[in-house]
Amino acid sequence: MPDGPLNGITVIDLTRVLAGPYCTMMLHDLGARVIKVEQPDTGDDAREIGPFMGPLSGYFASINRGKESIALNLRNDCDREVFEALLGSADVLIENFRPGVMDRLGYAWAVLKERHPGLIYAAVSGFGQNGPYSNRPAYDLIVQAMGGVMSLTGHPGGEPTRVGTSIGDIAAALFTTIGITSALHHRTRTGEGIMIDVAMLDCQIAILENAIVRHATTGETPGPLGTRHPSIVPFDAFRTSDGYIVIAAGNDDLFLKLCDVLRLSCLASDSRFSTNAMRARHVDALQKKLEKVLTTEPGDHWLAVLQDAGVPCGSINTVADVMTDPHVASRNMIVTAEDARAGPIRMSGNPIKLSAFEDPARRGRVPGLDEHREAILRELRSREDA
Repeated sequence: MPDGPLNGITVIDLTRVLAGPYCTMMLHDLGARVIKVEQPDTGDDAREIGPFMGPLSGYFASINRGKESIALNLRNDCDREVFEALLGSADVLIENFRPGVMDRLGYAWAVLKERHPGLIYAAVSGFGQNGPYSNRPAYDLIVQAMGGVMSLTGHPGGEPTRVGTSIGDIAAALFTTIGITSALHHRTRTGEGIMIDVAMLDCQIAILENAIVRHATTGETPGPLGTRHPSIVPFDAFRTSDGYIVIAAGNDDLFLKLCDVLRLSCLASDSRFSTNAMRARHVDALQKKLEKVLTTEPGDHWLAVLQDAGVPCGSINTVADVMTDPHVASRNMIVTAEDARAGPIRMSGNPIKLSAFEDPARRGRVPGLDEHREAILRELRSREDA
């Protein structure tokens, strides 16, 4: 168990694939004990998703490090007894079934809160516990499309484009993590457990940033802009002599610095570019003028001079570039987990750095299916005997 602010918190994890397991990985990285309850024989669906390192799914490993695994069939009386014993000492129960599944199993929130008044119950689903879509199945692709995020992604006139990571699942995971830690604080003050209802679709709408207010204010429907910001200019990818870099001159002072670096003082005095609002109206003309200079030198040259001038800019890195970036390494954002079969596995680290706790470069082992059954059962028996 890593040392962290959630030491002493036990999470029973009924989730699978991504949204739920990502949430419980975050809780584990913050110090919680996570007992992953999986389907006998098959386990979490993610165990069958590549890439594979021998028999081990790298996908599964990357979001389940450090957890304990026990396989239980919640329709089997003996396994239900084990599950209910686990609930007796649990702080958090998290599941990502479709609404109604836990009710049919006899573990509705109304039942659980009577038996375990301090339990925090988190339900992550595609569309939430109520509403006309609540019983629909969902995956990341579905909620990216239905939540409006896909309509803002890609280039104008292009085909529908999914965000390159599973932002539908990951946003839900992060909002659920916030909900759980908030509920733990509430319980500390009141002793009361509560239910948390997080819908993937809701989370996509929550991260639309200013798109909703733009539509409500102007009546226009926002669409895809490539790398361009809808209301800050220049804030985009720009061609250089050997590729692209990104520049984000987010205010008038930064724009003046950019003009100075590029020796384009004429732009600073041009009324079309005098304010951000004016630059937004003449964005295409400004881009052409900037790229006329930027394409005279390679990207590394411009990154160096822009950084020296304090103008926000960056390279467009591949995943391979990220994994060899010295700053990423200095922030411990590529860590190693162990697996008995596959050996050390490199994966993303924890972006939450806490002054009171270490941020270990080596993380807990990846659990085999049902690997911790005997240890967990011994613990439950000893608790009964105490």
